[in-house]
Order: sequence, then structure tokens, then C-alpha cells
Amino acid sequence: MENTVKITAAEVNKLRKATGAGMMDCKKALVEAGGDFDKAIEVLRKKGQKVAEKRADRDSSEGAAVAKLNADNTAGVAIVLGCETDFVGKNADFVKLANELADAAINFNTKEEFLASDFGGMTVAEKLIEQTGVIGEKLDITAFEKLEAPFVGAYVHINKIAALVGLSAKVDNAEVLVKDVAMQVASMGATSLTYKDFDPAYVASETEARIAVIEKDNIELGRLGKTLKNVPKYVSMQQLTPEVLAEAEEAAKAELKAEGKPEQIWDRILPGKMDRFISDNTTLDQEQCLLDQKFIKDEKKTVGEYVKTYGEVEVTAFKRATVG
Repeated sequence: MENTVKITAAEVNKLRKATGAGMMDCKKALVEAGGDFDKAIEVLRKKGQKVAEKRADRDSSEGAAVAKLNADNTAGVAIVLGCETDFVGKNADFVKLANELADAAINFNTKEEFLASDFGGMTVAEKLIEQTGVIGEKLDITAFEKLEAPFVGAYVHINKIAALVGLSAKVDNAEVLVKDVAMQVASMGATSLTYKDFDPAYVASETEARIAVIEKDNIELGRLGKTLKNVPKYVSMQQLTPEVLAEAEEAAKAELKAEGKPEQIWDRILPGKMDRFISDNTTLDQEQCLLDQKFIKDEKKTVGEYVKTYGEVEVTAFKRATVG
């Protein structure tokens, strides 16, 4: 028997607005639900569940990264709404959904709490299933980062990387400082604030690995008659103990003496030599420690030195959420 349920354009539009589903899908769901709005939403959810089950093993490595702050800038959240293709990840409605989810996520501390929370009459997890049916691709929250501090700022790079940075205090122009540092985090991908956060075993392992690479390169450079690379003994400030620095200073003085430099001018030359020694032997810090990285807006400064120009304030923490 032919279904005689009459569905108006207004009803279809209402369901579309509530779910983001296409016009034909909404009309079919309303017809199947006998015109009942709530039942139509359930029809779309069931469709989403079926699609989600079929696509459960798909890789949701594309998507959109977004960051949100609370009203007084004391908390921030960065999430990635993942999908299967870059085409969907760049879609305006998809990005809008990612931002709406992030607005809700600011109130939760973990991904698990967020997925179980209410989102328009359903849980966030159910919303993702529903939208999987609407969009036809597996959707997931592939990254969730929360940060709290006396002052928090954020930076988002073309919806692919979202960074959060916390400061120890709200100082003059804190908004500028925190955005600059968040941009650094997004661009350079630090893994820790300072070398003091490194595990000594990790530093030792990195030292051995990096020296092995340079020595292997030098074999080939030597074969070609090219200049060999310097082989550092250390890779982190963590290894440059007072004893190591004292030994390096004595070596630098011996060089100056061998070069015939008058002892009266050594004090003017030694600081530069020691700075070069430290720079050559802290490559791990420069790559992975946020405060030791060269500041992207002024490479004459480290990030730590840039932060000090704002007075009595420190970077307390940072978070990074990336697509892929």
C-alpha cells in the first residue's frame, strides 16, 4: 500500500537544520517516521549507525582542527574532528560542526567525558554516528587537548593544527604574547617546555643515535673529499654540567693561546666561543624544547628570551592538536 504521509517543505527544513542531513534523506526519514520529528531523527541515527559499522575500520586521518577559549581566558580546548577525506575536511558545514563541538568541549576535561555529554538531545558520540550517516564517512574526535592556566591563548593554522599556550599571569599585551607562542607551537611542534623535562635515558639515546648518523654521513663525505660534519659530544643542556662547561672554557682558552691572542682580550672573545659551544651541543633542545627554539618571528632570540621581554611571566604549558 502506497505511503500517503504528506511531508511539508517546512518539516524537511526543520529536520535538515537539526541534523545537517540532505533534503532527500530528511524527507525519506520523515515519511518512514510517519511525519513524527523525533522518530525521524531516530531513523537518521539508525542509518548513521549502519554506515558507522560498515566504515568502522576506515582511517579518519583527515578533518578539521579547532581551538576554543572560555570567557575569561583561563581555559582552552583544542580538538580535531576527523573524517576520511580532505574534501569533507574542508567543507564549510563540516568545519562549522567542528567549531560547534569545540564550543561544547570547553566544559570537559577528557575526550571520554565529552563524548558522553549532551549535544542537542543526544550524546556527542551519537551525534558523530548520526553525521557519519549524513556525510557518508567515518567521523571521530581524533584529538582532544585541554589546558588551564591564569591566562590561555590559542592559534589555529588553516584548520589543520590547533595550539594552546598557558601563561603564569595576565600581563600587558598578554594576548599578543600568547598568540605568538601558540603560533610557534603550531609551526615548530615542540615536545616539551625545557630540557629539564627530558628523561636522562632519552637524552642518552638521542645522543648516541645522532652521533651515529653524523659519523655515517662523514664516511661518505670523506669518500667524496668533502668537508666533514662536526661530531658533537652532547645534544642537550641537560648534559652540559658545570664541569663540562668549565672544561670547554679551558679548551677555548687553550685555542686562544695557540692562536697568539693577547690574554687581555680573552674576556671579550670567550663568551662568543662558549655560546657557540652551547649551540653546537644542544641540538635536541633547539628542536624539541619550546623555550629553547629560535623564535620564528625573530631568529636572533629564543622563545624563552622573547617571553622575558614581557616582564614577570612564564609559559606554563602548551598543547597541540593536529589533523592526521
